[in-house]
Amino acid sequence: MAKLLSCVLGPRLYKIYRERDSERAPASVPETPTAVTAPHSSSWDTYYQPRALEKHADSILALASVFWSISYYSSPFAFFYLYRKGYLSLSKVVPFSHYAGTLLLLLAGVACLRGIGRWTNPQYRQFITILEATHRNQSSENKRQLANYNFDFRSWPVDFHWEEPSSRKESRGGPSRRGVALLRPEPLHRGTADTLLNRVKKLPCQITSYLVAHTLGRRMLYPGSVYLLQKALMPVLLQGQARLVEECNGRRAKLLACDGNEIDTMFVDRRGTAEPQGQKLVICCEGNAGFYEVGCVSTPLEAGYSVLGWNHPGFAGSTGVPFPQNEANAMDVVVQFAIYRLGFQPQDIIIYAWSIGGFTATWAAMSYPDVSAVILDASFDDLVPLALKVMPDSWRGLVTRTVRQHLNLNNAEQLSPPGYILLTPRVPEDIMSNRGNDLLLKLLQHRYPRVMAEEGLQVVRQWLEASSQLEEASIYSRWEVEEDWCLSVLRSYQAEHGPDFPWSVGEDMSADGRRQLALFLARKHLHNFEATHCTPLPAQNFQMPWHL
Repeated sequence: MAKLLSCVLGPRLYKIYRERDSERAPASVPETPTAVTAPHSSSWDTYYQPRALEKHADSILALASVFWSISYYSSPFAFFYLYRKGYLSLSKVVPFSHYAGTLLLLLAGVACLRGIGRWTNPQYRQFITILEATHRNQSSENKRQLANYNFDFRSWPVDFHWEEPSSRKESRGGPSRRGVALLRPEPLHRGTADTLLNRVKKLPCQITSYLVAHTLGRRMLYPGSVYLLQKALMPVLLQGQARLVEECNGRRAKLLACDGNEIDTMFVDRRGTAEPQGQKLVICCEGNAGFYEVGCVSTPLEAGYSVLGWNHPGFAGSTGVPFPQNEANAMDVVVQFAIYRLGFQPQDIIIYAWSIGGFTATWAAMSYPDVSAVILDASFDDLVPLALKVMPDSWRGLVTRTVRQHLNLNNAEQLSPPGYILLTPRVPEDIMSNRGNDLLLKLLQHRYPRVMAEEGLQVVRQWLEASSQLEEASIYSRWEVEEDWCLSVLRSYQAEHGPDFPWSVGEDMSADGRRQLALFLARKHLHNFEATHCTPLPAQNFQMPWHL
């Protein structure tokens, strides 16, 4: 009876992975992370096949879930329509509540039938036995057996906790339950007395901003967190997960962040291979509709690096919602997991981000300045200009206030600490509309303010406006940039003053010297990749940042 109840309440099982060579190899044979058995007659796109009763019950419950999601998103319009038609009176609401109760009982009955179908399936009974044993005792053998199954991640046991003593004993105190530290935006009206009257006046605007951010704004900014989109992408995500596990020997793990969100991660270990770059770990930060199953992790994987992918809060197996504070909390536990559980030193960690993932990447660079490098692909400097570009001009005040207070992705401000950074902006038709260019300018202005004075800023802007590589080279040669001289100047300054930014190099330099140095630095920090925004970065373009 207990087993039947476990089958009724148990998670949905999607796939049983095929056996890997490393799992059945004799002890004398070293494990090879990329080793795989010859494919079965059914490749990775063949999932766990439920019995007929379980299959039909799952279809009914999935359909009900989709209808519930549609009802949730359309509820404000439905409420307004019903109110206008007079359907919200007590005499009409009470019968409706009876219908809703009957529907819930029917769905509960369908769930029980699904449980009976699972109970008759020996594969599911074996899976639920392993899952229960792992929750009771997270031994390495139990976790190894559980890793052979792909199921609803909500039932996966937590593998790493943000409060683990080993991960906090050497840290700077770690985050509190309220979250890690973020850079806070400057007040919109500096110098204004924050009196009670002013607070009351601001209250309607603050309430409006809060409602916009937590309804439409967050879903526009992170469409990957919308349930309906995730439901449509589920087959693709399952296939991508299977590929990472079966072909790359990936290991899935659940991390518990300080805010209580559970973060879904996938780790591919290449340290046992002959490739030297396998000793480096690339932590991948996905875009606003990206998932590690099908996202930018493919680029460093093809380049031979060890890779740790993770999903934003509210994406796929990760819980929560992707607001900046939750994003930073998630990134913090991911980095801690890489250092204290996976055993990588900070100087062996590379942060690679695509698009909106630049926020968590720059936060990690600010909070963990010892990481080896940061690579920002198709990212931006600040969210406000991008938001204003797509919203009506009459909404300017509301949009600016909402972003600054609730969705403040201030990438450029977080690039202040020392570190090796490479930007790979995509090249649109209107070149100067690329916010990656603004990110470069702000980075150079912060690090080399004397070089990026009027002359340096002007010549870098001209170089960024070049419409082709030939025109870029023409501008570079016009100012006769002597790279050896630039290197000697920078190395001399570093030897005398140390690596901490900002540098005052260029203070006593001629205008031509500043132009040469500005162009040299811009070329070293920027690698243009001519493609659309959503084109994956090829492995051959995955380059380490320049450093002295």
